[in-house]
Amino acid sequence: MRHLITILFALYCSLLAAPAQSVKEIIRQRPSYASCNYDTYPDSIQTTLTPAPAGKKPFYISHYGRHGSRYISNRNGYDTPYIMMLHADSLDELTVEGRRVLHEMNSIMRDTEDRWGELTGYGKRQMQEIGRRMAQRFPEVFHPGAHVTAISTVVPRCIESMGSACMEMLQVCPKLKVSMQASQRTQWYMNYQDRKLRHNYMTPEAQKAYNAYIATRMGNTRLMELIFKNPDIVKEFVDEEYFNYYLMKMSLFQLNTNYNRNTNLIGLFNTDDIYRMWQIDNVLWYIQHGACKLNGGRQPYTQRHLLRQMIADADSCIKLPDPGAQLRFGHETVLLPLVCLIGVNGYDLATDNLDDLEARGWWSSSIFPMGCNLQFIFYRSSPKDKDVLFKVLLNEVEATLPIKTDCAPYYHWTDFRQYCLDKLAAYKP
Repeated sequence: MRHLITILFALYCSLLAAPAQSVKEIIRQRPSYASCNYDTYPDSIQTTLTPAPAGKKPFYISHYGRHGSRYISNRNGYDTPYIMMLHADSLDELTVEGRRVLHEMNSIMRDTEDRWGELTGYGKRQMQEIGRRMAQRFPEVFHPGAHVTAISTVVPRCIESMGSACMEMLQVCPKLKVSMQASQRTQWYMNYQDRKLRHNYMTPEAQKAYNAYIATRMGNTRLMELIFKNPDIVKEFVDEEYFNYYLMKMSLFQLNTNYNRNTNLIGLFNTDDIYRMWQIDNVLWYIQHGACKLNGGRQPYTQRHLLRQMIADADSCIKLPDPGAQLRFGHETVLLPLVCLIGVNGYDLATDNLDDLEARGWWSSSIFPMGCNLQFIFYRSSPKDKDVLFKVLLNEVEATLPIKTDCAPYYHWTDFRQYCLDKLAAYKP
């Protein structure tokens, strides 16, 4: 019987994890997907969740989420193509199309100036909608008198995101008892940046593989000929590879700044151009935060403190009759390695072949768009019930974990807890 359960569970996981579309097809339909961590949060969310096993009811939620859509964090990414364009314009080297592009870039720079890293109106709406859906989906947790404890990193966009989500929850259930906090005292797990791991991810082996991977994917001769009168001349001060890459980033990032705003710059690029940029970014994020064998596969352990804290918090809350919800608001550079460390949806993939990533479903864009979130939903029949179940929602969609279960997509908390603690204990800094 246990063998049959294992087979059925493996089949369930493979079906759930199997991509319904190719990355290229997704990008053709929604170009913003190619911008990875700059992608906007999905507009439509799966609303039907798998019913809990008989007698089990949600009683506690543990969450870590990224802030909503923001302005670019600093002007360096925009300055790279912008300064090149200004130089070309000063020498009268822009085509008619090039002058149109520069006009659009000027508008973008004016709109963004002195807003670096700020939460946008679109970002606030994202967080409101996520908070509203959470409260509406789990009324057993968000009921009158329930406690909602929210913690944010000290970054303003995260604090505003926390406030937007919590205030919307209060619209759904006005009698919630909500507390919010942003303090340096919680930074050690809310936004821990392991300097040793973060500064040594690009080993010689990783660098060699990365250089080989991107060699045929950088640059865009067609774009150069479209914008500059004499591409061969302007190459003295316009780096084709950087110009192409950062102008694409600029065009896609603008989708975060105004609700459903379409930027004219996207039309400069075809699906193949944008797809190649996604491939470049995806492998870099994997090397930086995934279980990449080229650098020892240790990068996800940057979030070992957060995982331990979430386990400890859950253990404490399970003992309470009505624990409510614990919400945490931070950054994608925390959530991505956390997902990889836990192994959500197979993102603990370990390989030294960068060409494997896409085919095996390691798509960073599906993890960490603006507003991304990881929700642990806990279930039991009563406070005396020792068999606590839980399930994971990645961006509000049911996800899989790398452990056996007889009630997928639900898992026994004790099994997952032991799996994580064993994995953490095996790590040696």
